[in-house]
Parts: sequence; C-alpha cells; structure tokens
Amino acid sequence: MDEQQLIREAEYKAVRSSGAGGQNVNKVSSKVELHFFLEQSEGLTDEEKQRALDKLSSRLTNSGELILQCEESRSQHKNKEIVTQRFLELLKQALVKPKKRKKTKIPKAAKLKRLREKKKLSEKKSARKDPLKE
Repeated sequence: MDEQQLIREAEYKAVRSSGAGGQNVNKVSSKVELHFFLEQSEGLTDEEKQRALDKLSSRLTNSGELILQCEESRSQHKNKEIVTQRFLELLKQALVKPKKRKKTKIPKAAKLKRLREKKKLSEKKSARKDPLKE
C-alpha cells in the first residue's frame, strides 16, 4: 500500500458545512468530502483491492466509490487532514490479513481426568442400587 499514491488518487471536495458557525457557515465551505475509487487505484495491488472491497463493501456506493466526510473543525485545512487520516486508517484496517486458526489437541491429562470423573460418578450411582433386587 503506497500511502502517497493513495492520497494523490483521492479527490477532495469542499462543501458548505451544516450546524453551528454563525455567519461564517453561510459563506465558507469548510466541510471536506473525500472520494476514492477502490477498483481504479494504482496504489493497491489486485489482492489488496479485493480484500478492501470485501471488507468495505457496506461503505461503498454502487459504483464502488468510498466517500468520507469531515466537518469537525471550522477550518477546511484541518478537516482535510482529519479526513485523510481517517481514510488511511480505514484502508489499513481493511487490509489486515486475519490470522489462521490452529487446531489444538486435547491434552492427555484432561482426557484422563474426564474418564476418572466418569468412573467416580458411575461408582457413586451403582452404590445407590438395592443389592437384593439383583
């Protein structure tokens, strides 16, 4: 994963932010949207693209576009930094390979303990029987 290449491929769009901000909110486009097309990226290998598509499928549009937004700050530059960090973090998490599960054997001591407990319970129950009925 080439971070610089991914950042260059991402498209940023500044739009008007909603919420508090007074008169400033009506004239300054401080909200930043990041648009990224996973399938067209040259910063990811084919295997990485497939893994990211699988993991991020719920966050992609029908055209395969990832859209992230940030309007936390009143500064457009700060919002751009925040959304870029989120984007890189999201991709890193999506590209993590899950560890393979290793089968474990039941220890011999555990098997023997189970068998001893069964034998003890069996003896306890057989001691309850009436010896005359046999």
